[in-house]
Amino acid sequence: MTGKAKDLTQPYRGGEGGSWSKIKRREDTDSLCAAVIGPRSRPQQLVLGARDTDGRLRFTGRTAPLLAAQAAIAAGFLHAPTAEHPWPQEVPATALDRFARDRGAVHLTLVEPVVVEVSADSARSGVAFRHSVRLARLRPELHPMEISSPSATP
Repeated sequence: MTGKAKDLTQPYRGGEGGSWSKIKRREDTDSLCAAVIGPRSRPQQLVLGARDTDGRLRFTGRTAPLLAAQAAIAAGFLHAPTAEHPWPQEVPATALDRFARDRGAVHLTLVEPVVVEVSADSARSGVAFRHSVRLARLRPELHPMEISSPSATP
């Protein structure tokens, strides 16, 4: 849900936004990190996924660039996959960002899925995040199979 707000001292003028502020509602949600952009030892961004109704791991988005402290913490929980990974090592940029036309391919460093908590605005395209999300924390105490897929919003 996105809305706009104006200062209480401003008059309302229909059709004019003026100096209104855009307000986005954010929600914290658990997601699966199944790949990173950059090396596991210093990830730049986490690539997120969710299991569909058939149990397949689908892309849902990526985090905003990680701060150095976040990357250092994340690196301790990122491990090479222990079995065959369902994702390729290279994807078109539009797989992670629907607005990334003509940006070429993105190289993924595949990891064993780990649960992360992210803060996202409520805008989604089906179950995928429409915008990059913010990493809140890693959730190694949760098993990846415990995470349910987010439902699509109308």
